[in-house]
Amino acid sequence: MSVSDAVLTQILTQLEALQVSQQTLQAKVDVLTASRATSTPSSPRSHGTPIPGRQVDALMSTEAPTASPHSTLISPSTSPITSILAHNDKDREREKLLYPGRVLLTTYPDQHGIKPYPLQWGASDATTRGPIICSRLPSSIKQRNAIGAHSGSYSIYRALAIAMGTLDPSHKPDYSKTEPAVPVPPQPSWSDPSKIVSFDPWGHLVPEVYRRELEELGLDVRPSIAVTRAHMKLTEIDESVRKGALSIDGKILLKSSPLVNADGTENTTDDPGVEISISKAAVEPVWYLPGVAERFGIPEGLLRRALFEDTGGMYPELVTRPDIKVFLPPIGNLTAYIFGNPAFLSDESKELTLRVHDECNGSDVFGSDICTCKPYLIYAIEECIRTAQRGGVGLVVYFRKEGRALGEVTKYLVYNLRKRGGDSADKYFKATELIAGVKDMRFQALMPDVLHWLGIRKIDNMVSMSDMKYDAIVGSGIPIHKRYDIPEYLLPPDSRVEIDAKIAAGYFSHTKKITEADLVKTVGRTWEETEH
Repeated sequence: MSVSDAVLTQILTQLEALQVSQQTLQAKVDVLTASRATSTPSSPRSHGTPIPGRQVDALMSTEAPTASPHSTLISPSTSPITSILAHNDKDREREKLLYPGRVLLTTYPDQHGIKPYPLQWGASDATTRGPIICSRLPSSIKQRNAIGAHSGSYSIYRALAIAMGTLDPSHKPDYSKTEPAVPVPPQPSWSDPSKIVSFDPWGHLVPEVYRRELEELGLDVRPSIAVTRAHMKLTEIDESVRKGALSIDGKILLKSSPLVNADGTENTTDDPGVEISISKAAVEPVWYLPGVAERFGIPEGLLRRALFEDTGGMYPELVTRPDIKVFLPPIGNLTAYIFGNPAFLSDESKELTLRVHDECNGSDVFGSDICTCKPYLIYAIEECIRTAQRGGVGLVVYFRKEGRALGEVTKYLVYNLRKRGGDSADKYFKATELIAGVKDMRFQALMPDVLHWLGIRKIDNMVSMSDMKYDAIVGSGIPIHKRYDIPEYLLPPDSRVEIDAKIAAGYFSHTKKITEADLVKTVGRTWEETEH
């Protein structure tokens, strides 16, 4: 017998032993289940899981407790323990209705009954490509061809709603009248498996292109992209119009409706400001693992193992199902905001202005002045409006990568270290590395996918200092003709530390050159001692 045959024989023996062990364990579980089902009602302890502590023993004791002058007798039918046990029985019944079978931790490629629905990433048409199916509902579980769950991080709230009984897991969505408000037609990049690997390019057309799978086959196929239209209202844009920096054109920039007084009458005194007419698309992550691994220059097996290990073992099938190539990760989505005609995005004769913005809740929403995020975002929106008014199109892509994808808690810890350790530009990146071990985890390699999905072939103006974003876009085959940074007059005073540190680290700036020696001179303000 060769060495390889001996190894295979040893593996087979171990697998057979595991199978026997599993069968033995299942037999014990079946015995316990049967004994619980046949236990008599006269034995209260047989109902449900005993409540820890001595309270159960005291309440269930057949001996009368020592009476006190103020004690009250509790009848068995209304005793707390009876109510608790009845509630536990009801919870177990609900759990059994939701999940009648045994816990299925993972599956394997050659397992009986497992037959993933055919999926060919990068196929030229939706039918050949096939739908993304990650549902564990009985109608779909055997044909799953994707790992994970829809809605990214919000899948956890869906699970909570099901556990609480507020959502029926078998609810079938009605997608009528939900089709995209503006067309996003197929582009050549959709059929290039190397161009889009971080989401499903057909995600907004699911009810249309996979009607057969939904209606005839009863498979749980869901949209992962939604496209709609809206009006955007920003006080900063109101102010720009009042100053004359922007003008109302009635198409892109519209006058808002009159304000209303507290008594319901029309306010004819105050300026109502303006609104921006936009189109927008919300895009959930759907990763094609071979393509993602190739983007980052790592083996697919290593990517799968890291995703399994460093999410607390949340997705075992990343390891046990190498035949499934699609993963829906529990991370935030992206939103594309389009200013002007969306069709112009793929028209190379039209001017295009782009801002790729990574989430900063503290600045974008609440106006923190320690960074330039909100001023940069507002400036980019203004530039997109101007471009659209010139007959071009503007695009702001907003990624949920809070705190350079390190998270808001880590970001605030870094803020504390900076303010307590002397907030100077020379320590800016070092402070992040001390806390997080790395200065940035946004890894822009996947970012250009949304540009290819929209059919963008060139960018005239990119409002960004980031070399990582610039390199990722150009490296994906989309040229950038002009890039520019935020004007100096828009910088909040306390954000100077961030800007100077970035310029010294190689970020783009068309006006300022900073050396390492200059960084020591750029210092942020200290915490104010203020009574609240």
